[in-house]
Amino acid sequence: MHVTTEDLRAVATLVDELCGVVLDDTKGYLVESRLTELAKANGCASYRELCDKARRPGNSDLQNKIIDAITTQETLFFRDQTPFEALRYKVLPELIDRKAKTALPRRLRFWSAACSTGQEPYSIAITVCETIPTVASWDIQILGTDISNAAIKAASLGFYPPHEIERGMRPELLQRYFVPHNGGWKVKDSLRAMVSFQRRNLLQPFSDLGPFDVIFCRNVAIYFDAQRRRDLFRRLVQRLTPGGYLFVGASESLLDLGPAFAPKKHCRSIYYQPNLSPETAGLAASV
Repeated sequence: MHVTTEDLRAVATLVDELCGVVLDDTKGYLVESRLTELAKANGCASYRELCDKARRPGNSDLQNKIIDAITTQETLFFRDQTPFEALRYKVLPELIDRKAKTALPRRLRFWSAACSTGQEPYSIAITVCETIPTVASWDIQILGTDISNAAIKAASLGFYPPHEIERGMRPELLQRYFVPHNGGWKVKDSLRAMVSFQRRNLLQPFSDLGPFDVIFCRNVAIYFDAQRRRDLFRRLVQRLTPGGYLFVGASESLLDLGPAFAPKKHCRSIYYQPNLSPETAGLAASV
């Protein structure tokens, strides 16, 4: 099935409305490779017809299938590595020291936005466990969210075939936090209990979430237009605790959002603390 200019325009408009992902006029190959079988399965002779069908009342399931097909699910354990090194050697020590002076000294909250099939939130959980020997006595919750129902279902299962485990997972961590299962590997119950998953559209309000000490939102805003990108990060900041940490993708910069978004560097990774108060800044500098 060949994608026409009208097809591409129809798909791009629908996808933009549903999840904010921008498809330009070079993405015809993407539409053909990811939506052809879905269009045929729904008896549609064109991609524009598929979009028209998805817009009909009661067709939210088809809309979700289009989102699942179009959104990129490229991920791996400890992706880019350096953010997790910064988390372990800089962010967590600062948080632990700061929390010791509060009424909830052993409570930590994390959010992995656009978590895909769960590798990022599980990588965060492993990093926390490797950093805090007494993690079982702490109140730690890690939330993973994604717009894709299929991704959330896979993440919740916590099962990964060998080729996915081999991408980024060190052998000693594999033995410590996973068990063999059906020819692959499954997250151990103790680690799985730290992580919960929800379907969330980042274009929609998430004021019912948080606050979080650390938010990972990496490699998703690059698919948004400039206005939605700025709006997303400003809303994310509202869900951070005072002095909370925000990690974005390696190719992303937040300098255009104002002086509060001055980047901080550690372990060759960049992170942001846009809610850093003078008191919190002094504490962080002393760690």
